[in-house]
Amino acid sequence: MKRISTYLPSFAMLICAMLILQACSSLDPLCGSARPAPDIASLSPSSVTFAQVQQGLVMTVNGTHFVASSVVQINGTTLTTTVLSSTQLQVALSDAVITTTGTASVTVNTPGGNSSSIGCTSGGTSHALTLTIT
Repeated sequence: MKRISTYLPSFAMLICAMLILQACSSLDPLCGSARPAPDIASLSPSSVTFAQVQQGLVMTVNGTHFVASSVVQINGTTLTTTVLSSTQLQVALSDAVITTTGTASVTVNTPGGNSSSIGCTSGGTSHALTLTIT
């Protein structure tokens, strides 16, 4: 039977690796399927008329870290989202979500992956961009 002191250096290195990598929210072997939070850079178009909204105008959201489960939210309401790539999403604007002129808050939400590992974060909601409706 080996002494416990034989295993302590290996155990200490494992603990150090876990502590160093726990703050990392990118894909790493200890976090399984953790994914970074989405980040939006621009809306196209960023200003629309209410008449365009009523007709069902398609808006493109440009950014990074989009995955198949990412969805666009307008004022907290989740829209049916088409993922074009890891940098572009598209949604159809409608008067069911945008009911008047003014501004609307646009975010992207990515549900978390397997983040049960200690310290791993996964997914999240982007910062908001403003859509102007005239």
